[in-house]
Parts: sequence; structure tokens; C-alpha cells
Amino acid sequence: MWKRFKCRQLLLVLLVLVLTLAVSNCGKESASVDKQSIKEFDISVYQNNNFLITPQQLHSMLDSENLVLLDCNNPSIYAKEHIPGAIGIGLQGFCDIVGKPGDSGWGTIKDKEDLQKTLASLGIDREKTVVFYSDLTAGPGADGRAVWQLKMAGMDNVKMLVGGSTSWKELGYPTAKEVTQPKPVSGVVLQDYDQRYLATKDYVFDNLGKKVIIDCRTEGNIKVPKRPGNPVADTLKGRYI
Repeated sequence: MWKRFKCRQLLLVLLVLVLTLAVSNCGKESASVDKQSIKEFDISVYQNNNFLITPQQLHSMLDSENLVLLDCNNPSIYAKEHIPGAIGIGLQGFCDIVGKPGDSGWGTIKDKEDLQKTLASLGIDREKTVVFYSDLTAGPGADGRAVWQLKMAGMDNVKMLVGGSTSWKELGYPTAKEVTQPKPVSGVVLQDYDQRYLATKDYVFDNLGKKVIIDCRTEGNIKVPKRPGNPVADTLKGRYI
């Protein structure tokens, strides 16, 4: 009787173990299927979409010699994980940061000659596809700004990763910690900056009420000066988008 009870108990334990493993594997398979079933973002919904690239498109060209991949996150985020082969350039990779924040000209685009040197040191030329990305969950980096700066310098081979590394990881694509060293090139020549891409403070002030101005800050970060008759404050009041 005792032996029969022990045998039944052992069979019950084995059955529970088999069911547990089956459920666990089923969950893994479902997760895998879910990742594979994520629909690729349709960039054609945007009229001017030549500066966008999807994670799927980037994944298919990850090992290409004609790709320069640039991580625009804070260096601490890059050190934790990044897309394999990405070079970390931080938040101000193409900006003039001589001095300190608040100084006149601090954080503005580098002059053309300095930018040419920076691009050459990173292996960027007009032949390779240059892709920028940031981690959206940790706060957007400077990928959009970097694309804008190079577009202003006449480069048409620059792209921004749709969804950043956030979407990349959601698809189950790999990440790495190894620091990627750039392969410098020479002979990078830029055109004079296209001023149509640029809006100064004076331009914005002179066009208040004439142009559409979009504030991209989060609502909690909007601090409009409380001064009576302030035309900027009057214009921005209630205009959060």
C-alpha cells in the first residue's frame, strides 16, 4: 500500500513538472510569435519619408560595409547596451560646446569646416548610408537633430531609425556592449549650410502669428515667463501640442 502511494505521488510530481515545462515553452513560443508578427511601420504615410528607416530595414543591412550607425544617447546609456556596430556620439556630437551652457553660441551647429573634420573622423562620407537612433524610453536623444544638421549641410544619405532602439529591442533584435571604433575617411566636402532649414530667435519672434510654431517639450517642462504684455507668452499660452 505504501509503495503504491509513493508511486502515485511520484507520477503526480512528474505530471506537474511536465505541465510546467509545457506552459513555459508555450509562453516563450507565443512571445517569439508576437515579436515576429509585429507589423513593419509604413513610412509611406509620410510624404517626405526618405530620411526614415525601419528596424527591419536596418537589421537587414547591419553587417554592411556601407553602413555607419550612430548612437545619439547619453554615453551612460550607450555603455549599458546599444545596437551592434553603433558608434556612440552622445547628445552634442555635431554641436559647438566650447564654454558652458548659456553662453552665446553654445550648443549650436558646428561651422562647416569643423563638421567636415568630425564626419571624416567617424567614417561618414556621401557614399555610405548613415543611420542615427536614440532610446525613446530613456528620453529621446539627438538623432533627429543630427539628421537635420547633415541635411542642412547637403547630405541626402542620412536616416533616422523609426522607433529608435526601443522598437529595435521590442522586435527581439540583438544589442551589444562592445564599443565600436570608427573607421576614419578623408575628403569629406560639405556645401554651405542651407539657411532654409534654420530658424533663429529673431526669425521666430518676427513671425509670431504668421508661422506655425510647434512646442515639442513635455507639458511639465513648459515655463512661459509671467510678464504682462509678453508677446511670446501671449502667443504660446494654450498652444501646447
